[in-house]
Amino acid sequence: MSQKVGAIVGFGTGVSMGVARAFGKEGYTLALLARNPTKLAENAQALQSEGYSVQTFAADAGDEASLIQAFAQIRAELENPEVLIYNAAVFTPGKPTMIAFDQLIKDFQVNVAGALVAAQQVIPTMKANGKGSILFTGGGFALQPWADACSLAIGKSGVRSLTFSLAQELAGTGIRVGTVTICGTVQSGTHFDPDAIAQSYLALHTQPLESAEVEIIYK
Repeated sequence: MSQKVGAIVGFGTGVSMGVARAFGKEGYTLALLARNPTKLAENAQALQSEGYSVQTFAADAGDEASLIQAFAQIRAELENPEVLIYNAAVFTPGKPTMIAFDQLIKDFQVNVAGALVAAQQVIPTMKANGKGSILFTGGGFALQPWADACSLAIGKSGVRSLTFSLAQELAGTGIRVGTVTICGTVQSGTHFDPDAIAQSYLALHTQPLESAEVEIIYK
């Protein structure tokens, strides 16, 4: 019997841990991708100790070749993901007049370009199967930019635009595309608890196709 695979790019503590638990409880094998193998293994161990099926894959979200290779490994060792959650983001503090060109481009590669590359790796099989979910972690800066975090605000605006554009392109294929726009600071034990936020990702994944929302604004 084939297994259900959920891939999380940019896995770590916080939102991605909550999302991993939510989809793990639904019977998904979790393919976790992050750049730092040591931290990835430590965070994965926490999930394994809770009884979830987990496998790790080292990948740099800002590097196209690295992502392509990681998803090839996932397909070879597990299955093509039925669910993709892109949670990778880079925060470089600085006002617009202070951010260097190279830094903005580097951040954009992780915040937006990597999201597109990851989606491109899973879409062909999702189309062939007529089902799947591609979910992006958004942020309130996409709706109300903050000058001191202009690079991240540009990134979150970009990934929000990507979500809506991709949803339009994939309409009618059976693939759900959505974003959870988180308008607050993620912290356990608060309204912005990762496990609570994760329910919005699950809602986007399970909603009826005929009335599917593209965005949930979590505030």
